[in-house]
Amino acid sequence: MTALNRVPSLMVRAGTASALTIAAVGGSVVVPGVASDAAAATPATKALQVAASKKGSPYKYGATGPRRFDCSGLTLYSFKKVGKKLPRTAAQQYNKTRHISSKSRKAGDLVFFHSGSSVYHVGIYAGKGKIWHAPKTGDVVRLQKIWTKSVWYGRVK
Repeated sequence: MTALNRVPSLMVRAGTASALTIAAVGGSVVVPGVASDAAAATPATKALQVAASKKGSPYKYGATGPRRFDCSGLTLYSFKKVGKKLPRTAAQQYNKTRHISSKSRKAGDLVFFHSGSSVYHVGIYAGKGKIWHAPKTGDVVRLQKIWTKSVWYGRVK
């Protein structure tokens, strides 16, 4: 079967990816910041996809969606959509996750930014050192490289 024969079935799975994109990557669909089909079965990677679908949504302090979010509101909303309950704030969410090392992190894990022992921000790990998050007032939900080493990782139970 040639790559061109596979395009129609790949297009169905890829959603908005173009035939040229599929051909360029040898028949694999690559969407930055979204887990692969194989990983998409877990609640964490589904939550990651929910967060990615909110790209461009405005930041609003205290907001939990569906149109505006603060950082922990985005993680709460994303996991709630896949049947997982999280508390409201970043610090409370950190306390409810299973803490893991940076070497053990996977797409869909939570990334907690801290100063000393105080957690002040949270995002959802997208792989390759990037997170989906709602950064701050005046900004929007977006994919961004982790900018500091002062992070802890947590896996939603």
